[in-house]
Amino acid sequence: MDATWKSDLERWLAPFLNALRHKVRARVCPAYVAGRIGAGDRKSVQPMAARADGVGYDQLHHFIASGVWNVAPLAKVLLSEADRMVGGEDAWLIVDDTALPKKGTHSVGVAPQYASALGKNANCQTLVSLTFARGEVPMMVGLQLFLPESWTSDPSRLSRAGVPDECRAYRTKLQIALDEIDRVRAAGLRLGCVLADAGYGLSAPFRQALSGRGLTWAVGVGARQKVYPVDVALIFPIAGRDRPRKNHVPDAKSVSAEKMLTTAPWRMLSWKRGTKGALKARFAAMRIKVADGTPQRIGDMGQQHLPGAEAWLIGEHRSNGEHKFSLKNLPK
Repeated sequence: MDATWKSDLERWLAPFLNALRHKVRARVCPAYVAGRIGAGDRKSVQPMAARADGVGYDQLHHFIASGVWNVAPLAKVLLSEADRMVGGEDAWLIVDDTALPKKGTHSVGVAPQYASALGKNANCQTLVSLTFARGEVPMMVGLQLFLPESWTSDPSRLSRAGVPDECRAYRTKLQIALDEIDRVRAAGLRLGCVLADAGYGLSAPFRQALSGRGLTWAVGVGARQKVYPVDVALIFPIAGRDRPRKNHVPDAKSVSAEKMLTTAPWRMLSWKRGTKGALKARFAAMRIKVADGTPQRIGDMGQQHLPGAEAWLIGEHRSNGEHKFSLKNLPK
């Protein structure tokens, strides 16, 4: 059995080993990967080297700790293999955050910020992740470190940490995510829909950027996300002294996503079986227009966003009392 899975691993690694273009690394790489996923509780270099056949501690340590790697050839193979195994119109590209809690101040990008793994603000590194999935098969295809402004505004700190010059400009997590989406699509990754939680979905520019790229998306939003009825119209009401307004305004007020769904029919749906039985919740769906158009002053309501594009507003009520909301730009 041991020989069988190692043979399978070497066959799966073959295109990656060719991309390494380095004879010694190509020989050590399978031993390292086998050490990470094989038997044994300790996954540091020394015990992995002790379990490996024909690869010593120095070689394994050098493989991990020394030398500058050209990532591009490996990334190209990764995306090609991911598309071969998972790609298609029914594949999903999932945008999310990955947080690594850290002590101290020296690790690149470490700062007090929201840690998704802990559900609170903490000292950590944050990475923007892209996971490619279809059915029950997820594959990580992108992981980029986010540098907070406390780092990008301090050139000496960046130099001490060895951050390359081309990586020093500040980019929001939203921009990193869009750049990563562009990268994987340019490599030929075939996908049907982009998914993201409210950390990304609350951003109108992010949603609009996905639509501008011709992508189908489904993103989480908050209960207070403003939306309009789908049949809202823009009119030119008469102002005081019988003078028509210069700018048109909606003929209905925007309301929160939560309030919009109070009149919608809800029904129980189950989408899969989990370890404790069927996963189910109550759902409602309504066609709306998102309040993310051009800002404009509307009477005594002050500055308001005009109606934007049509979308589906989805509500989910879970048995534990949690309420979730999402927007989807799927067609009517």
